[in-house]
Amino acid sequence: MAETSDARRAASWKRLPGAIWAIGFVSLFMDISSEMIHAILPLYLVTVLGTSTLTVGIIEGIAEATAAITKVFSGALSDWIGKRKFLAALGYGLAALTKPIFPLAPSAGWLIAARFVDRIGKGIRGAPRDALIADITDPELRGASFGLRQSLDTLGALLGPLFAILFLWAFSNDFTIVFWIAVIPAFISAGLIIVAVREPKRDRPERKVRMPLSRGELRRLGGNYWWVVAVASAFTLARFSEAFLVLKGQDIGLSIALVPAVMVVMNIAYFLSAYPVGALSDRVDRTTLLAIGIGLLVVADVVLAFSSGLIGLAAGAAIWGLHMGFTQGLLSTLVADTAPAELRGTAFGMFNLVTGVALLAASVTAGLLWDVIGPSGTFLGGAAFALITLAGLIALERRMRSNGGSLSSERQ
Repeated sequence: MAETSDARRAASWKRLPGAIWAIGFVSLFMDISSEMIHAILPLYLVTVLGTSTLTVGIIEGIAEATAAITKVFSGALSDWIGKRKFLAALGYGLAALTKPIFPLAPSAGWLIAARFVDRIGKGIRGAPRDALIADITDPELRGASFGLRQSLDTLGALLGPLFAILFLWAFSNDFTIVFWIAVIPAFISAGLIIVAVREPKRDRPERKVRMPLSRGELRRLGGNYWWVVAVASAFTLARFSEAFLVLKGQDIGLSIALVPAVMVVMNIAYFLSAYPVGALSDRVDRTTLLAIGIGLLVVADVVLAFSSGLIGLAAGAAIWGLHMGFTQGLLSTLVADTAPAELRGTAFGMFNLVTGVALLAASVTAGLLWDVIGPSGTFLGGAAFALITLAGLIALERRMRSNGGSLSSERQ
């Protein structure tokens, strides 16, 4: 019997619901489209439309802040109406409808508006989609489900810039043609979620959520959930933007043409590790794997702090990608484990908002350290904060176990 059970667990990807695979490919195609555009949009704004780099920074900052804030309200709305798919499909559909604006835009203003609406679409779909994954999947396959979606999403982030480079070369740097090609996978993504994903039937009526963002409902999320948010926020303060990996490549003298290869190496490691780690988390303690992921971030930071050549940069970027594979899908799984089923949309929305603010703070701090101390100061600062987070996670888990609980013990 044990051997049969092990065989079933080893083939967990075969047992995943078809809707989970569909959601994974929805993420894959939308990320291909979005990253094809985002990889060349700053260059297009500066070199073709003549906007300043400050304007580009303002656009990106406003866009990402909009997405983070929108996730809170879309997640809460999905709990209030009791439906996830409609909001997820609306978010993907809205993002798809913005894509033709990029090749048609006559001015930077149109591109700013399209980018803004695209991020609203991302915000609308994010929390309801993650809650939908938790609703669809059996608890014993939850880690594999989130890991698969994260892996396919990362593959899209890897392929998008590569396609952009390929098509720019093939069409003699014609930005408009590349923007039009990017429209195709976006509409495939929106069509997939409409056709291939269905709202799961609930076996028992759930408590009606009337005001998801009220103090009473937020309290119902429970202590374990808020500890997950606290740990994730502290960890995010140690994990600043991947843009600093690119800056590290430039710092060691990598040519401009090769600098994007840093992100390619990172995303390959991320893509290859996200699903296996997610599947493994269904069999072993999730917080143990999260601790390993934080430890990998420490190693990556130390390697990047002291590396001065291509080999060290590649190793650091790869280990950074591994740490992402060990943590990002796992944190989403822990949110699903600890939040009440009827409040999962709100839970994911609050989680994304708090960690988004933490990432902004981390990136600003990393930039200050870079300016004052240099690259080594940024990465060593990240390593120090990661060690503090790791120590806090271990202490918290030990305390909860002594009280008969665990961060990952509430698998509903």
